[in-house]
Amino acid sequence: MIAIGCDHGGYQLKLELIDFLKEKGYEYIDLGCNGETVDYPDIAEKVCKEVVEKRADKAVLICGTGIGISMAANKIKGIRAALCSDYFSAKYTRLHNDANVICFGGRTIGYGLAKELLDIFLVTEFEGGRHAARVEKIMKLEDK
Repeated sequence: MIAIGCDHGGYQLKLELIDFLKEKGYEYIDLGCNGETVDYPDIAEKVCKEVVEKRADKAVLICGTGIGISMAANKIKGIRAALCSDYFSAKYTRLHNDANVICFGGRTIGYGLAKELLDIFLVTEFEGGRHAARVEKIMKLEDK
């Protein structure tokens, strides 16, 4: 299950990515927005709650630049969100960081590239090994 949400700046890209998820056969839950003006921290909280409470395996968040919504997501305990706009970042945030949320800028990335990066993110498994200890250290930062 993939949770997906956006603010008004990411609405059109969200629609494209939902079509992509359908084509690939993924189950998803759309948590808004539906084109209306909303605050991205509210959407980040709603979407990330699905991941933290294990109703979704991964999530996609979109705002105008992807920056604000990724910052908001990373404030939520248990979330490792990465703003990605290139192949290497989308792949290695899964391989090395075990990211559970990918973020995009609806006004900064093309539809085709976003679909490719989402595909890479969804099919790439966490490598573990030496990276597991580093991810554990990241997660312990939430307790400080």
